[in-house]
Amino acid sequence: MGYYGFFFRKFAYASPLEVVTFNAPISILIACKNEAENLEQLLPLLLQQNYASFEIILINDHSTDATAEVMQRFAKDDSRIKWFEMSDKAHTSGNKKKALTFGIQKATYDYLLFTDADCMPVSTQWISEMAQGFGMGKSIVLGYGSYQNQPTLLNAVIRYETLLTAWQYFSYAMHGLPYMGVGRNLGYTRSLFNQNNGFATHQHLKSGDDDLLVSQNATAANVACLWHEKAHTLSKPKTTWASWLHQKRRHITTATQYKPIHQVLLALFYGTQVLFYSLFLLLLLHYPFSILVLFIVLLRFIAYYYTLIPVSKKLNETDLIWKAPLLELILILLQGGLFISNGIRKPKNW
Repeated sequence: MGYYGFFFRKFAYASPLEVVTFNAPISILIACKNEAENLEQLLPLLLQQNYASFEIILINDHSTDATAEVMQRFAKDDSRIKWFEMSDKAHTSGNKKKALTFGIQKATYDYLLFTDADCMPVSTQWISEMAQGFGMGKSIVLGYGSYQNQPTLLNAVIRYETLLTAWQYFSYAMHGLPYMGVGRNLGYTRSLFNQNNGFATHQHLKSGDDDLLVSQNATAANVACLWHEKAHTLSKPKTTWASWLHQKRRHITTATQYKPIHQVLLALFYGTQVLFYSLFLLLLLHYPFSILVLFIVLLRFIAYYYTLIPVSKKLNETDLIWKAPLLELILILLQGGLFISNGIRKPKNW
């Protein structure tokens, strides 16, 4: 309960950010591998953005579909689009960090925004909303990347896990302990990237182009949190449990690279969840009609909803509010299984 009250309350009840005027040119970078269909949907939305000056840098990372043709066609019709081929044929499996590094080298401007080809900005104000973080004098801008709402249990779990992750990284950042961002909706300056040698310290890992970049370079003073709805992106979620669980196994391989304080705080949060449900089950078995057990459970969920409800409203995920206890329990069990699975054998295929 103290965890929710201390760490999560600050973001949950944060006041709306003041509007900051920022008009400097921005480069949007998208690393693409076999994204022809997604680019057909994304690029028109980016070109409709209401922002004075921006370019779109597309990096074709050894695609085998029509990605290059789509890039070429859009670039021919609009000079704001520039596309480049990764030429290192020895790495045909793709390497997002290499692709992004190449794209950053080709970008014209110092202010960079990143998204994925299967994402869409939810408004024509996405660039201007995210750019406000740079206008605050920050070199890292954290945004929210939501997933499309579909009527399945898997979709609810994916969206709840996404909500919880954002709940954590926004909260920690606002407490001066930023530890991650999501590549679907992230900004930073090329100056910060170059001054810290980019992805050099974790180039050997296939994950971490977003969370480890933030974890290793973010400070209490250089991060802005942009959670307003017009700054969101919307992505296509996985549609099978196997594909989503594989994705999650890949993502958690980077957790051991976080700073010790972040590892402790994240482990503590998961530990308190496991402890609560374990004690609840134990007490329920021994004292099935105890008022004390009911009081403890009620107290915990009051603290839980005290922060969950305003966070869900901030991030436009209010339909998850009443499903949350079930989704929380499912996620705890799945995360435990994933950590055990990765402890036995780390995923090799990305």
